[in-house]
Amino acid sequence: MAIYYGEPSRTFSEYLLIPGYSSTECIPSKVSLKTPLVRYEKGQEPELSINIPMVSAIMQSVSDDRLAVALAQEGGLSFIYGSQPVEQQAEMVRRVKRYRAGFVVSDSNVSPDMTLGDVLAITERTGHSTVAVTEDGRSGGKLLGIVTNKDYRVSRMGPETKVSEFMTRFEDLVYADEDTTLKEANDIIWEHKINCLPLVNKKQELVYLVFRKDYDTHKKNENELIDTSKRYMVGAGINTRDYEERVPALVEAGADALCIDSSEGYSEWQRITLDYIRKKNGRSVKVGAGNVVDGDGFRFLAEAGADFVKVGIGGGAICITREQKGIGRGQATAVIEVAKARDEYFRETGIYVPICSDGGIVHDYHITLALAMGADFVMLGRYFARFDESPTKRVNINGSYMKEYWGEGSARARNWQRYDLGGDKKLSFEEGVDSFVPYAGSLHDNVSMTLSKVRSTMCNCGALTIPELQKRAKITLVSSTSIVEGGAHDVTLRDKR
Repeated sequence: MAIYYGEPSRTFSEYLLIPGYSSTECIPSKVSLKTPLVRYEKGQEPELSINIPMVSAIMQSVSDDRLAVALAQEGGLSFIYGSQPVEQQAEMVRRVKRYRAGFVVSDSNVSPDMTLGDVLAITERTGHSTVAVTEDGRSGGKLLGIVTNKDYRVSRMGPETKVSEFMTRFEDLVYADEDTTLKEANDIIWEHKINCLPLVNKKQELVYLVFRKDYDTHKKNENELIDTSKRYMVGAGINTRDYEERVPALVEAGADALCIDSSEGYSEWQRITLDYIRKKNGRSVKVGAGNVVDGDGFRFLAEAGADFVKVGIGGGAICITREQKGIGRGQATAVIEVAKARDEYFRETGIYVPICSDGGIVHDYHITLALAMGADFVMLGRYFARFDESPTKRVNINGSYMKEYWGEGSARARNWQRYDLGGDKKLSFEEGVDSFVPYAGSLHDNVSMTLSKVRSTMCNCGALTIPELQKRAKITLVSSTSIVEGGAHDVTLRDKR
């Protein structure tokens, strides 16, 4: 008969942390959330670390270049989705690496022949109030003007009004040369009392926009994740089919880390992919693998050369793998078991291979639990899909703003490579759904709040670093009754205004 586990697999919601002793030194402002991204040997420092234990999921509806920049500014890393043409993905990586802090590549653009209706559609979709007018309507085209909400009145202008009729023309703009420094740009903005300064090249082509509102933000980005050349760091997803073409293109584009994107990583296909990368690039290319849910899967990928291992099958908000195939494991149990295997591997070999908890995060405190259970960092999809910076549309559903969110195994994404078992190049059945998640605003505001909770909880446990948390944390199972007790109960709540 099959190997049978007597204990049920459990989720994060079935556990709570027990407070530990906190000294006067244990205050949130002193907590360090820095954590290793890739393997390292005992006594050495990892070649790559991240400043917060959060990375974004390898999904069409989550991780593009815009979100990658926003997350790197907070200290985390995005893995740009791989279910797109190789050159398109490589270009997203290049855009992140070219990004200069404070210098925005315009992604809201129109041509003079487009209409007010087009402008309104763009501002509704992106939330941006500034739209660049270029000759061909694309970013990087010849700049002909700018449109802001001060240039039009919806109540007095028809949606068919041409942009050329109401835009602020180039000759009336304050602009600067593309080589202008951020300090010089901000000085120009303050001197001329403007909100946006376009930077153009000698051909009058739009290169960057600098915004007044970003000034304070960039002053506060002390935690940003940058490489040795002070460029933002970015990751990218790959698969086990076209890696011979995709990996070199992503490396050339400047990707700092790669990750094999697969629903199940305990597979010969992943070993073959890792072997290829090691033979061609040695250990210079950092690549994670997964996903696995037990110690055997972890050891297989660690011995195959993975730089980190992703943990989790079927726990994502849009994942229906367990429902469709009856395969997976409760995320908390999976993390605990894999963390034990990671620590055993470290004792045996002196090599520490970080693990990433992927899926199953519903509440902010689940992140702290995942870290306490042994995860070095967490990968989040639904969490990031809710923000302004994610690539999906913001839509109004019954009076509430929502963001679109779909799984890589859904009919919409059709990312068959993620579920590839060596058969036909197609999805035989869906393992993900197409959905909406509540719109939550900016990434910065939400990540700041989440990490405030994580730091506060770590202090309650007497820990100032993630390794200290893993060493000192005390965790208890909770009953269904105590879960109810943990929320508001036996009261009548006031209406939220």
